[in-house]
Amino acid sequence: MVEVFKTNVINQEQAHMLANEINKQFNYYTASFDLEDCDNILRITCTSGIVDSGRVINLLNNFGCDAMVLSDDVHFKDTRSEPSLTLN
Repeated sequence: MVEVFKTNVINQEQAHMLANEINKQFNYYTASFDLEDCDNILRITCTSGIVDSGRVINLLNNFGCDAMVLSDDVHFKDTRSEPSLTLN
């Protein structure tokens, strides 16, 4: 499973330290940051079960950082009301 978080982490040193701490405290997690994304993304992959988002957020809070789970809602365009094209 993969969980994606929006964070306020802004520098690479802090991101590297936090990713290492997450990987150390959670045996089945692999954490990485994408600080070039506007949401300063933290992505965690769990090889065994689900990601415990609450514990991850608490860990980041303990280091003075904020994080929130990003929704994985996918929005599709509803094309049912659009006119169809008929070829003769």
